[in-house]
Amino acid sequence: ISRMCFQWNWLCFGVLLISSVTAEIENKETLDADVEVEDFDKQSQKADIDREESSLEVVYQTPKPTGEVYFTETFDGVLTGWVLSKTKKEDTEEITKYDGRWEVEELRENTVPGDRGLVLKSVAKHHAISAMLTKPFIFDNKPLIVQYEVNFQDGIDCGGAYVKLLSSSDDLNLEYFFDKTPYTIMFGPDKCGEDYKLHFIFRHKNPKTGEYDEKHAKRPDVDLKKFYLDKKTHLYTLVLKPDDTFEMLIDQSVVGKGSLLEDMVPPVNPPKEIEDPSDKKPDDWDERPKIPDPNAVKPDDWDEDEPSKIEDSDAVKPEGWLDDEPQYVPDPNAKKPKDWDEEMDGEWEAPQIPNPKCETAPGCGHWVCPMKNNPSYKGKWKAPMIDNPNYQGIWSPRKISNPDYFEDPHPFEMTPVSGIGLELWSMTSDIYFDNFIICSEKEVADRWAADGWGLKKLVASANEPGMFSQLVTAAEDHPWLWVLYILTLALPVGLGVLFCWPAKKTDEDTEFRKPDISQPIAKGELKQEREELEDDEIESEEENRNTAEDERREMEETKRLLMKDTKKMEREAPPS
Repeated sequence: ISRMCFQWNWLCFGVLLISSVTAEIENKETLDADVEVEDFDKQSQKADIDREESSLEVVYQTPKPTGEVYFTETFDGVLTGWVLSKTKKEDTEEITKYDGRWEVEELRENTVPGDRGLVLKSVAKHHAISAMLTKPFIFDNKPLIVQYEVNFQDGIDCGGAYVKLLSSSDDLNLEYFFDKTPYTIMFGPDKCGEDYKLHFIFRHKNPKTGEYDEKHAKRPDVDLKKFYLDKKTHLYTLVLKPDDTFEMLIDQSVVGKGSLLEDMVPPVNPPKEIEDPSDKKPDDWDERPKIPDPNAVKPDDWDEDEPSKIEDSDAVKPEGWLDDEPQYVPDPNAKKPKDWDEEMDGEWEAPQIPNPKCETAPGCGHWVCPMKNNPSYKGKWKAPMIDNPNYQGIWSPRKISNPDYFEDPHPFEMTPVSGIGLELWSMTSDIYFDNFIICSEKEVADRWAADGWGLKKLVASANEPGMFSQLVTAAEDHPWLWVLYILTLALPVGLGVLFCWPAKKTDEDTEFRKPDISQPIAKGELKQEREELEDDEIESEEENRNTAEDERREMEETKRLLMKDTKKMEREAPPS
């Protein structure tokens, strides 16, 4: 049994050890994903350009749409149709407001040869570039799917990578695209500080006033941090459906969804009733649930002048207290600096240090009697609180019909879209965009993603370090992990030895398991052994009879004592 307990303890220890190693590896991966990316200088950028070739050989072909689309862009060929904004800053003719630089180039890491994207190159500058759709999208009975790829190649400190779908209008001029250009939908990632966002905003037209208001989708419940810091290409998808619902996806996984009627802030439709702005609280309205008891009287012995602390009259100055010694004295070893100028710096004084004579004494300087709580202190008297008999509750204005109320049952029917634009400002450069598509069929968007983003994902997965490399990297940051690794490798061997190795036979086991060996026995010896066995049986029966007789006598004695006690209690009991 002790051996089984020992083996069980080793097994439990092994499970705990393996679990701790696994948890450490997972923690390491989480920390790596959460580390803020530092700014790289030009030399490190050049080093990144001289990257190693992918371990996976892929053949890239520019994605082609497999169905009806309203816009596609792969940036693999000549950049045509895209227009840089020429909007000027206010009160100037020379410096353009949107002077950020764009380039078309391949990814720095996990490159797919031949696959290029649009890259935001400037730091702390405004960028604006836009293009017209192949044909306008009209919100009627078809879903809207907007999909594109983003890679924060240097992480992101503060900036966005969202896209705007520009509203159709006769005066839409892409050369003058800027932040005030009317848009119908804005969608995509945005981050500043520790605030990680995924925007979905649409501009809703008030049917009564004709004015537009921005409606923001509620924040996703998913932690978005890793998508901004892992330097991988991620696929962002927005799906709007004619039933007034929406979905936001990252890497084809839903991170947020809801209803245009119920999950937008502020709501699309205003409330039917509002508080009357002309209603005012009456002067005699009493909102106090409790009031001081007007009938309460301060007790005669209540002294409000008593202090909360008084001197402890029982305190005695400790013996050995040095009244004439100061707590601090000038440092005798201090010397005036050579460059000390008394005319400029004043008279030099040595710095103060604790008085060494006070180190062995209970204290130095003037002794002050300590203070203690005053048992007679009661503080300022206040009347106890009672329920307010005139309490009327918390006042609120009366409700009236909302004069601005309207009901838009189908907010999906938005302003048509005829353009797409990136209007961004960022404190981090090298933000990579690729493979834009606007369509109505999910199968078309999924096929487009498989030919573009899917290939990037495959290459990135092939270039990721294996489990052994991850273990070595974790141990480099935490050397104590080597101990766990060694124990983990040795554990299966130890358990195998404990459970499978044959146990050493002890002398007791040998004697216990020693088989009887048949030997020839003489007739006289057999008769003698039979007589000895019969004698042993007779003695055993005699002992059993004696034991039974003793037990019977003890029971009779107990019964007799109980009868005696009962008769005694009957005699002592009072007559009824």
